Amino acid sequence: FAQMIKIWGSIDILVNNAGLQKDAPLVEMSLADWQQVIAINLTGQFLCSRAAVREFLHRGVVPELSRVAGKIICMSSVHDVIPWAGHANYAASKGGVSLLMKTMAQELAPQRIRVNAISPGAIKTPINTAAWMTPEAEAELLKLIPCRRVGEPEDIARATVWLASDASDYVTGATLYVDGGMTLYPGFDQGG
Repeated sequence: FAQMIKIWGSIDILVNNAGLQKDAPLVEMSLADWQQVIAINLTGQFLCSRAAVREFLHRGVVPELSRVAGKIICMSSVHDVIPWAGHANYAASKGGVSLLMKTMAQELAPQRIRVNAISPGAIKTPINTAAWMTPEAEAELLKLIPCRRVGEPEDIARATVWLASDASDYVTGATLYVDGGMTLYPGFDQGG
């Protein structure tokens, strides 16, 4: 952060977007894999947010830039609310991100710092290539997505731009699910 401040002078918007999966059944998951996923997915967001907030508070509101002192966008996952067998470390980290975001939003709103999250569903990114790479895999994945398409990185980018803009100026402590309806519990659409 110090190097970024030295080069750019300040920070207006933080997008916490580092993520890692190290999957295994619970009884086979190593402590090292558990800790690495928590460290990157959750602790990393805490550390980056803390550094950004310190700068936001130091600088204060710059009216010609924004009505707020700063904006934080936490990348989470639909697995902040959907349990995921075989992925306990990932789901726990994203559940933690959800409450970290809400706690920061509550604490920082009086200082005019907005904090929100985006929870992507299945998006065509390297972290889940195996889930959509073949027609057979994609067909299985689409059963979980009511909109019947796998998301594109641009879907997340558009949501991020909106949350980073003053168009969402009255939004804080919110999670935007960009998931094609995955959190609508597909399978229950016909009564369960």
